[in-house]
Amino acid sequence: MNKDSKAVVFLGALLCCFLWGSAFPGIKLGYEFWNIEAGEIGKIICFAGVRFFLAGILVIVFGSMIKRKLLIPKKADIPQILILSFFQTIGQYVFFYVGLAHTSGVNASVINSLTSFFAILVAGLVFRMERLNKRKIIGCVLGFAGVLIVNLTGEGFSVNLLGDGLMVLTCIFYGFSSSLIKIYSEKHDTVLLSGYQFMVGGLVLTLVGLPWGIREGTESVTVQPAGIGILIYLALVSSVAYTVWGLLLKNNDVSRISIFGFMTPVMGVILSALLLGEAGQLGIRHIVSLVLVSAGIVVVNEVTTGFRRKGES
Repeated sequence: MNKDSKAVVFLGALLCCFLWGSAFPGIKLGYEFWNIEAGEIGKIICFAGVRFFLAGILVIVFGSMIKRKLLIPKKADIPQILILSFFQTIGQYVFFYVGLAHTSGVNASVINSLTSFFAILVAGLVFRMERLNKRKIIGCVLGFAGVLIVNLTGEGFSVNLLGDGLMVLTCIFYGFSSSLIKIYSEKHDTVLLSGYQFMVGGLVLTLVGLPWGIREGTESVTVQPAGIGILIYLALVSSVAYTVWGLLLKNNDVSRISIFGFMTPVMGVILSALLLGEAGQLGIRHIVSLVLVSAGIVVVNEVTTGFRRKGES
């Protein structure tokens, strides 16, 4: 990719944000196609596990094609793969999938925007990788304000802990995984780490969720082309978006690419409204919330060059 090609950068970043934004309605449609109810936690975890195991395979395939050699982890890579799989796939996506089953795609898209801000807070306060300056703090405050506004109702402030609360925990896990990836990338291949941690995490989720889901009952689960199709699509969301974003970051300044991250929550809200029929839920608070979140991400990314936006959903 040509560093000076603005069109390539824009279209590539737009594709990634579209894919990440589409994961919110895509997962909820997956629940519908597979007849998975919100309370069937085992089936939800198994669904997530299969998706990420497939995504890991695809990341390794794409990465091997790009580097023209098969990506095989060395002994020194294994501890990092296991640690990342816990934070980036197992912990993050257990909360994400269960939380998304108990909140709307619109709300989830906005709340998940906090990943950008938790990445900054964890890096500055936990790992001491960079200093929190005034502009970063302002960006984080704007982001949190946006999420607070989206939870305002006519009766006051309302938070669905099983839905919105778990989505916030998802963002915290992302904050830790993003810092760990930055640390590990100094000595390890990030594509290799990402692909194999997806596979390990996906396998763990499947092994945990499958017997749990069987105990919940499999009578309602149906295998149909739409269900298989959405599962493959969600696997491609993680693998394609991560690979394209990685190429953009490799050939351009991180700050030049990360500024496009504000489009992800916007895409998520728009696609959730269109695909899930949630347009009726949109109101002035959602618009104000999106404006604040997007402004916060722009402010943070304007001064942050050390983090990469990866496949959150």
